[in-house]
Amino acid sequence: MESTFERVTRTKVLRIAALAASPPSFFKDALSGTWSGYAVAMAKDIAAIWDAQVEYVESTYGNSVLDLQSNKIDLAFALNPTPARALSIGFTVPAFVNPFGCIAHRNFAPSSWGDIDKPDIRVAVDIGSLNETVARRFAPKSVVTAYRTPDDAKLALQSGRADAVVLASILGISAVGRNPSLGAFRLLGGPTVALPSSLGVQREADKRFVEVVDAWLELNRGTGQIREWMIEAIEQSGGRRADIPPELSF
Repeated sequence: MESTFERVTRTKVLRIAALAASPPSFFKDALSGTWSGYAVAMAKDIAAIWDAQVEYVESTYGNSVLDLQSNKIDLAFALNPTPARALSIGFTVPAFVNPFGCIAHRNFAPSSWGDIDKPDIRVAVDIGSLNETVARRFAPKSVVTAYRTPDDAKLALQSGRADAVVLASILGISAVGRNPSLGAFRLLGGPTVALPSSLGVQREADKRFVEVVDAWLELNRGTGQIREWMIEAIEQSGGRRADIPPELSF
């Protein structure tokens, strides 16, 4: 069976999972159908190694794992390398590390998990996400309610049904950029909780493809290029560099 390295080399096409309405990793222009975002910038630069073009296969975070297994795509972006996923697919080295924090109502300014880990604090999360896993692990005394989507969780905050929404930093900063009325995104310490975000790849004997992508990631993370692409995508979603907490390092 042809490996990913061999197929991309032969076809000059790099197939990636494209996730609609998933800023800042992906934006899709409704009129032109063109894609942008930090994951798209990264994919184009990776494809250039092979002098290849990027092919976008619309998917979701969950389905992108299945798409790798069924050989529909070559790369899936913005995946946390969980043990369950690692049973089915391979992963690159981390593209960046994503700390967790929250958006809280305007009269509440938490700075640590202890500040929200109280029986009278209502915490909103999106069901089945790492946001939910982290909130239940580090704020077990709070009233954690899981909503169907991240937007539903943020709506709970806006409507007064929640005191805080727990989010990974890149998602929280982008959410505030798109809707400043939400308030400020705050990193939570004591302890700092941060998880790696990697690229998913097909599990195969030929490791040349993942070795090339790993080398690319190490180079572009080390030079700060990945951080710059991420900040540009945050700005595209309406955020500002000033919205990024100074202690946050992608």
